[in-house]
Amino acid sequence: MNLNKPTAHEIVDMVGNGKVTAVEVTESCLSRIDEVEPVIRSFIRVDREGALSMAGDIDRRIAAGENPGILAGVPIALKDILSVEGKEITCGSKILQGYTAPYDATVVRKLREAGAVFLGQTNMDEFAMGSSTENSGYWPTGNPWDPTRVPGGSSGGSAAVVAADEAITSLGSDTGGSIRQPAALCGVAGMKPTYGRVSRYGLIAYASSLDQIGPFGKDIEDIALMLEAISGYDPLDSTSAPVEVPRFRDSLVDDIAGMKIGVPRECFVEGMEEGVEEMFRAGLEVFRSLGAEIIEIELPRIPYSVACYYILSTAEASSNLARYDGVQYGVRNREEKSLLSMYESTRKDGFGEEVKRRILLGTYVLSAGYYDAYYAKSLKVRRLIKDDFDRAFSVCDSVVMPTSPCTAFKLGSRMADPLQMYLSDIFTIGVNLAGLPAISINCGFDREDLPVGLQIIAPPFAEGKILRAAYTFERNTEFHKRKPEL
Repeated sequence: MNLNKPTAHEIVDMVGNGKVTAVEVTESCLSRIDEVEPVIRSFIRVDREGALSMAGDIDRRIAAGENPGILAGVPIALKDILSVEGKEITCGSKILQGYTAPYDATVVRKLREAGAVFLGQTNMDEFAMGSSTENSGYWPTGNPWDPTRVPGGSSGGSAAVVAADEAITSLGSDTGGSIRQPAALCGVAGMKPTYGRVSRYGLIAYASSLDQIGPFGKDIEDIALMLEAISGYDPLDSTSAPVEVPRFRDSLVDDIAGMKIGVPRECFVEGMEEGVEEMFRAGLEVFRSLGAEIIEIELPRIPYSVACYYILSTAEASSNLARYDGVQYGVRNREEKSLLSMYESTRKDGFGEEVKRRILLGTYVLSAGYYDAYYAKSLKVRRLIKDDFDRAFSVCDSVVMPTSPCTAFKLGSRMADPLQMYLSDIFTIGVNLAGLPAISINCGFDREDLPVGLQIIAPPFAEGKILRAAYTFERNTEFHKRKPEL
């Protein structure tokens, strides 16, 4: 049996019942990494010794009769934006190369306590700025369905490792769709929890009011399991919400009869690929056939979400990334003779083009004379987008939209046109601006046999509604069972 192929909940059962060992599962994933990484290139660093050591500890705890945790023996990949004590963390950037995290992120600590095994850090767009994982300071990652295409971004590496069975599950971060969009393009499940549901302590910030950590999984039960493991109030994170964490697996009920699902008329945009619209409409019919009521709603400010997002997120990025100047973190140009020239040359050589572009834009919109015209106005639009969702949820239980207007596009095809790249997040950005939970699930394949994502959105802290709808869809379709042939 290829022990890299089962789901996380299947691995937990097998390891807990003594059918396999955590070391055997980890070795299977490491063998798969050796097999496909030359093509996919989804890992920046693989920690073989550390992974096998963690797996051995799990096996010893089980042999001693101890409770190994709800993720006992599950090999997990972590986006290179999450701090792991004693391990290098670079956010996919040259400017942080050589920097070692001095502590565990809260989610990393929680996964340790749950019995997870860490395989290594996955590739990403530099500082989470991108939609294709082509902006990495290392190399572009390929899509397991077609390695000549992008896996999405910025968490493209974390999505690709799950799709390619290199890891059982993984963690990413989502600022404007960076979990859901790569999940859609790689044909896996990916969830962005409510802002505040999961601690951001130890997540290196891009845009602090938008960033949220979330899981990728092979099925919805894996997502629920991971969400249980990483959620909860954290006093180390000032934005963490003191709300109870339910047993999310209790929401996995194959029944959505009577559920009201809102479909925004604004989601049928010009430029959406024919195959995406076809599979999305077919997905709506699946929900209808299972007893859900499909109602048309309006989200009139969604068309403004991209502009709003790129003003607010870049403004926050220009502030957050000011700390990377060669003084405290990562690389430093030691040939310069003055402090100012050292700052300039370090940032010039250390940051990639997309990061520089966003820092410049963010600094501009925060500057005197432009703050009110751009930044302050975008804050008002953000509030209006949240109001639109509130009105929608007054008449429906959840909102369903496509995750991305396109399937995986060719590597390099959009690098010369940043605006076209930004528009690939048009359906996901509004969720971050409103602080809502959302998931992307596979709802079919286009005519080129590439996966299409369907997005389910719910009110704040109503992840259970999302999981119920997604689980019911999954139980009555076969899309999530298809695997890429590498």
